[in-house]
Amino acid sequence: MARRAPHFLLSLPALLLFATLLVTPLVMTVVLSLRLFDLDTGSIGGFTLQNYLDAIGDPYYHGIFGRTLGIAVVTTLICILLGAPEAYILSRMRSPWRSVFLIVCLSPLLISVVVRTLGWALLFGRNGVINQALGALGIGGGPIPLLYTHHGVVIALVHVALPFMVISVWASLQRLDPRVAHAAVSLGAGQFTMFRRVILPQIIPGILSGSLIVFAMAASAFATPAIIGGRQLKVVATATYDEFLGTLNWPLGAALAICLLVINATIMLTYNRVLERRYARFAS
Repeated sequence: MARRAPHFLLSLPALLLFATLLVTPLVMTVVLSLRLFDLDTGSIGGFTLQNYLDAIGDPYYHGIFGRTLGIAVVTTLICILLGAPEAYILSRMRSPWRSVFLIVCLSPLLISVVVRTLGWALLFGRNGVINQALGALGIGGGPIPLLYTHHGVVIALVHVALPFMVISVWASLQRLDPRVAHAAVSLGAGQFTMFRRVILPQIIPGILSGSLIVFAMAASAFATPAIIGGRQLKVVATATYDEFLGTLNWPLGAALAICLLVINATIMLTYNRVLERRYARFAS
């Protein structure tokens, strides 16, 4: 026990920093969510679970939570379908094209999320570039509604989160020995069989980690749904913002934030456990 004490003391500053920057605000949010609210004075002292009952029992918030999780799931699936093949193709490229296209794929990370989302808003508008191009080509009977729609929000979120999926799968592919794939082909395996039996088991951990990152980003996103979805398409993050700065009901806004955190953590932990078990069976 005495030998382990110095290791604990060395990690103590990092633990204190972690507690200060993450745990303390989270505890303060939980405490705020349990306080009473008065329309005249705002947040007041006391203890109540009514804020959580309102967030869980109100059908209005049921729709918001369902919309948030639905957008996050669709965004994650699209990022998997696009990001995994993209990372695999990049890994098969030769220098210098591999580095060039990798930089192109990751270049959106160099631009602010707000700036990228405003760019999509300009493209999605009724008189935006997309509708003008479709009208010039004679496609469609009129402007296609993209702004303030579910699919508009999903497209913008995919653009935001796709680089993280590419990075995760790319990291898994870097640990893959190419000689194993060559050996499978030399033993008579086709390209599809080689990918299914050799490549896919190696990149599943990358897909798992990437999907968890993408889902967390999409479910908690604020700027993209606020700009592309507008007031007509609320998600939990924008609803929380409205409660804090619109109605000034800080306890209810804090309760919505905590509910979103608990739901996200539950889904991610369950997904991680189920997929790891299936991956272990698949690999064996």
